[in-house]
Amino acid sequence: MKFRTVSELVHIAQEQGKSIGEVVIDQEVRETGRPLEEVLSIMEKSLHVMKAAVEKGISEEVVSRSGITGGDAKRLADYANSGKSLSKGVVLDAVNYALATSEVNASMGLIVATPTAGSSGVLPGCLLAMGKHLGSSQKDMVEALFNAGGIGYVIANNATISGAAGGCQAEIGAAAAMSASAVIQMAGGTPEQCSHGAAIALKNLLGLACDPVAGLVEVPCVKRNSMGAAVAIVAADMALAGIKSVIPCDEVIEAMYKIGTMLPSCLRETSMAGLAKTPTGEELNKKVHNLS
Repeated sequence: MKFRTVSELVHIAQEQGKSIGEVVIDQEVRETGRPLEEVLSIMEKSLHVMKAAVEKGISEEVVSRSGITGGDAKRLADYANSGKSLSKGVVLDAVNYALATSEVNASMGLIVATPTAGSSGVLPGCLLAMGKHLGSSQKDMVEALFNAGGIGYVIANNATISGAAGGCQAEIGAAAAMSASAVIQMAGGTPEQCSHGAAIALKNLLGLACDPVAGLVEVPCVKRNSMGAAVAIVAADMALAGIKSVIPCDEVIEAMYKIGTMLPSCLRETSMAGLAKTPTGEELNKKVHNLS
């Protein structure tokens, strides 16, 4: 059975007694014609890239080509290790790992676009932090990535994952929805809980503008990935507690798309408004592009 919506995905999983990740794996095998082992191997490589990016970001002062961002992930890791942090455990780890991945991306390092390069930190941050917290196997983490892929597939086909088309809600919002669903599965949640977690995460990021300073995926994008990871973890906990989204996930996705079409173009990756047009944003733009 093929799915096009989150509700269909949940229904298939419930009917077959499978996780969302397993359903997505089945569809990937059918759609691509690749053997199961090859499909899993490709995703395992993505997981390896995610791990490498996080390790690099938290152990080195990774600096972007522009020099605007860098070193914050290591700074946060050192602070977390000091025992003085206000947020602890899986949430702070997720925030830190997301920051690390985003800094590696800004430095032109290797990352996995999940669902885009600009939002590439959220899913690795949540997945690897939750994996560490739960002691998850590689198999569990790979299946969780397929779960996230299924949610991303629906969002991309029924709405958008492009900041230029729908604002940052379409990038960080989609990434947070994907991440919430993935970690719920890792924690033993049901397909229905995955759907509610994705909806809760996405609906709380609706309307988020895409206003990159100097046209670069750095400010506010890098730190926005961290905030998206925090939202995803909290949304997952809410869903696992039995809290349901009053608005179904597919309707939240539709609302996100409609909101994106209503956002003025100046707030959709053009750097013509928002943080990009603050006095400091303007100065950074001049500095980066050597404007007098």
